[in-house]
Amino acid sequence: MTGLMMNRRHFLHTAAAAAGALALRPGLSYAVDGDTLVIRGASDIEVLDPAFQNGLLEEEVGRALFLSLNRLGDVRGGTKWDLYAAKELKQLSPTEIGFELHDWLEWTGGYGPVTADDVKFSFERVKDPANASAWAYAFDAMDKVEVTGERTGVIKLNAPSAPFWLTTMPYYMGKIVCRKAVEKAGGKFTTEAPATSGPYVIEKWTPKQNLSLALNPGWKGPAPAFPKIRFEIVTDDEAAALAYESKAIDYAKISLNTLAAYRDKLPENTDLIEMDGNRFLWLAINVNNQKFKDERVRRAIQYAVDVEQIMQGSYSGLAKAATGVIPPGMTGHRDAILYPADAAKAQALLEEAGVSELTVELICQNDKTSQLTCQIVQALLGQIGVTVEIKALDDGVYWTVGDKSSGDQWKTLEIVLMNFAGGVDPSENLTWFRPSQIGVYNWSQFDSPDFEKLYQEGMAETDAAKRDVIYKKMQDLMEESGGFVFLTHETFAAVARKGLKPLILADGYLDVTRFAKA
Repeated sequence: MTGLMMNRRHFLHTAAAAAGALALRPGLSYAVDGDTLVIRGASDIEVLDPAFQNGLLEEEVGRALFLSLNRLGDVRGGTKWDLYAAKELKQLSPTEIGFELHDWLEWTGGYGPVTADDVKFSFERVKDPANASAWAYAFDAMDKVEVTGERTGVIKLNAPSAPFWLTTMPYYMGKIVCRKAVEKAGGKFTTEAPATSGPYVIEKWTPKQNLSLALNPGWKGPAPAFPKIRFEIVTDDEAAALAYESKAIDYAKISLNTLAAYRDKLPENTDLIEMDGNRFLWLAINVNNQKFKDERVRRAIQYAVDVEQIMQGSYSGLAKAATGVIPPGMTGHRDAILYPADAAKAQALLEEAGVSELTVELICQNDKTSQLTCQIVQALLGQIGVTVEIKALDDGVYWTVGDKSSGDQWKTLEIVLMNFAGGVDPSENLTWFRPSQIGVYNWSQFDSPDFEKLYQEGMAETDAAKRDVIYKKMQDLMEESGGFVFLTHETFAAVARKGLKPLILADGYLDVTRFAKA
């Protein structure tokens, strides 16, 4: 472990330099007592269009610019939702959801009131296969939206769907955009929204540095606690902690290494937030790559990766090994994996397959925890004679490598360290591995008709016990394919200034519009 510890010191040195640079940016100050809330942004924005957005900051900024019919509450209070753009939202029948919008909602840019036709346009453009939205899956249960009045309509479902209320309407794909403005912009947009209706507008954006929000002068809803919000873009967790300690930011998600240190001694005037997380981490093995065509090779990798060593080395023992993509406490959680660590079995399988001197590429994001995790995987696979070449990429490049719309690299991927934020329903954690997601987010290229059949059964099933059986079987199929090594559901840890009440959603993202002062 000496080499790993040397790398960790190097990481901290790099983080300190990044935090120092952040502290030198003009205008940084502790602001909970003032009118500006300063939040860490873990990435920059690239696409704010709800139908096509992808990044972490895009979701949080988007939640300030655009409205959804309903919205979820703080994860620490359960999965409750309340009304937002809708003044009324009710189940008219098992397959019909009626809504009425507030009559005071207005678009910026002189585009007039927010209408039911805007809702129809927003939902149906995401669902439309011609638009190739990565979030189209969320509208599988929907047939169409019927407009019944300027502000009223009915969402028509193909079948009853409990997840639609929790995983579609309140999230980014359920954000309402302005039909007239988007069509005038050519059907989609990137970092310049042609019209918004939320409580904030973008005041200033300096790419790779910060993004500032100011109150929308046309907003007539409840006033947010902070007239201004600034996201300081700090991609590295360790650097974010150091920036927080220097009072450059008021709230920051932190690494588990930092959590271990803060458990012993917190920075002054700080509240520590720690809870079970829903962001899951796994190794995606491309089952269609020639190197892994033999199932015995894939199984050998599964047996070779001792996840507990990753939990200790990358997460300081503060995270638990995952048993699948569904976390503890959620319907469908499995008690154990099918192929626990066994280096001897791994070695025997490679020998049986006649494979030796195998070299594989392992792609990851360039954050420090991901790189450290890959180094541990590299060491573990090295013990069975597999050479691992690590390729760390910036966020913007990383999320294109398995995307068929970005070229042909998705076909030749070997192994990728993947992560994704889960939701409040098991269907949202499993949807990414359906056949339709190959070349989108199913980077293992796991192609199982049985998996898809079970997914559809689970979406229509309302009995929790039956859904539990369905979702456990789906994860068995994933693991049996040899395309996955489940690693962890990352423990969530963050720090906030005393006097600040953050609103944290189930996926760990924030609703900055509902941050409050204690």
